[in-house]
Amino acid sequence: MWFLRKLNKSFTLRVLCLLCGAFSTVALMPLSAGAQSGHGLAMYGEPALSSGFTALPYVNPEAQQGGMIRLAEPGGFDSLKPWVLKGNGAWGIGVHVAETLMYRSLDEPFTLYGLLAERVETAPDRSWVEFTLHPEARFSDNSPVTVEDVMWSFETLGTQGHPRYHSAWARVASMEKTGERSVRLTFTEADRELPLLMGLRPVLKKAQWDGQDFSASSLEVPVGSGPYIVDKVDPGRSITLRRNPDYWGKDLAVNRGRNNLDVIRYDYFGDANAMFEAFKAGEVTVWRELSAQKWETEYDFPLMQRGDAVKTEIPHGRPSGIMGLVMNTRNPLFADWRVRQAMIEAFNFRFINMTLNGGKDRRITSYFANSDLAMQPGPAGGREAELLEPFKADLPPGTIEGYSLPEGSDRALDRGALRRAMALLAEAGWTVRDGVLADAQGRPFAFEILLNQSGTAMRTASETQQIADIYVQALRNLGIQARITLLDSAQFVQRTNQFQFDMTWYERALSLSPGNEQLLYWGSVAADQPGSRNWMGVKSPAVDAVIGAMVTAETRDDFASAVRALDRILTAGRYVVPVGFSPVSRLAHAADLRYPDRTTPLYGDWPGFLPELWWQEARE
Repeated sequence: MWFLRKLNKSFTLRVLCLLCGAFSTVALMPLSAGAQSGHGLAMYGEPALSSGFTALPYVNPEAQQGGMIRLAEPGGFDSLKPWVLKGNGAWGIGVHVAETLMYRSLDEPFTLYGLLAERVETAPDRSWVEFTLHPEARFSDNSPVTVEDVMWSFETLGTQGHPRYHSAWARVASMEKTGERSVRLTFTEADRELPLLMGLRPVLKKAQWDGQDFSASSLEVPVGSGPYIVDKVDPGRSITLRRNPDYWGKDLAVNRGRNNLDVIRYDYFGDANAMFEAFKAGEVTVWRELSAQKWETEYDFPLMQRGDAVKTEIPHGRPSGIMGLVMNTRNPLFADWRVRQAMIEAFNFRFINMTLNGGKDRRITSYFANSDLAMQPGPAGGREAELLEPFKADLPPGTIEGYSLPEGSDRALDRGALRRAMALLAEAGWTVRDGVLADAQGRPFAFEILLNQSGTAMRTASETQQIADIYVQALRNLGIQARITLLDSAQFVQRTNQFQFDMTWYERALSLSPGNEQLLYWGSVAADQPGSRNWMGVKSPAVDAVIGAMVTAETRDDFASAVRALDRILTAGRYVVPVGFSPVSRLAHAADLRYPDRTTPLYGDWPGFLPELWWQEARE
């Protein structure tokens, strides 16, 4: 569904599956010295579930099968290939049609269990990983999933796929078939996360795409190995997926209680208002409400009054991530940290939150707020300080000493913050002339705020525009000329992929086990890579170094210290004007749609939760 476009898959390996593969070439080979082999793989320690588990702890193993769910998406789509940069890919394809070697548990920070792979083996230092395919793995056309499919998929995605796949592939030194159903990847360097990342790569059917320009967008229906097949496509408007009755993995323990609905339909709408009206009319059966104030005041329409729909709040324990207005430091206007701090000072979050949301949201105080990975108040100490010390001279003030956001004011005009902002701008060479802030050459401080008229994963278009409108008014008090530009989804994606903006709305969901994807978010190489998520253009040796420390950490404590160090660098880097977040997800849904509410997973309402764990109660 429309939310947190971070695709995660997970896997289940059972002892019985291991026995089934006992006669393969690899199974007859002794394990490499010290190698670890099993049904799952955790970033640190051992998987929480033993090899004999019968179902994931947060599912309802007895969930009813059948029924339909209709979900809403903003904008449109013009491609059925969500694995490439070109085109606007349909969301559900990558989630329900294609599968990965392993499946990510929603109840552990970062643990995978076998799916297409029945076994995974790694070196003690994670310098290589070997996957053994499940002998029964099949594509929806009943052709077997082979090692050749895996190898072709990994190489093709790593070279022609979306840039998010390139970084990990660049660190694969070799890939070889080691048995009829086994493939080994050896890495250029030891990295605890790389084996898990490769386990989460989608496996596509080589025969369908081989010989084509894979990087091109396409409306050709993909043949996948997942639980659903594409039933109907109305380009740009809707896509309907139907459960495959012959799905090869339906009896695996990792799938028990999952994929319960017969039909999943995604309908596309021009904006969030149209989506909400469709829900109120019963044309969409689930609505994720992003505004706490609306949740309390705007749900008295007939559908709710009749009891045909209900409201549900689902808590989570994941980090806040970062959300707000990002500044593009490729633009010299925002290259100076003092200017960026002035932009933050001018944003009166307390007033905006009270005006638009009744003060309900919590302020995002850092990228990993709401978790034990967040930087702590005050100066860095211990391992954090050690990681930051080599870069001390180049880090902005507050990184090591401690940094916090301005408190804001209950009034629209926060005079204290504006005075601090003006002082910082003066230090950076900006002065007010005839009511206009200008540099020494007389050039005005003017820029564009780019917004998506279809809204985003976490905010509606009207909310982002209201926030931007209030902000623009505040900036005028500093003599700053900011203008808002609204674009449709396709234009917005095109411009942000090419970093053609001054300031824009920015959202990055973060997990409890951040790793190599952080290089795509804010690594130096990604800063110049079109399509990367490093929208702010961070180029920091300190960032690159602490991410390296994260992925090579051998203990959970060292890992957490590296993440907190990264949190300090990013937050004190003042790249984003942050807004607020909610520690719960608010879902309004048809009354006959249910989810396993007794055992909400650690990640809560996260990709893999809705619609995968839901079912529809049979009507009497």
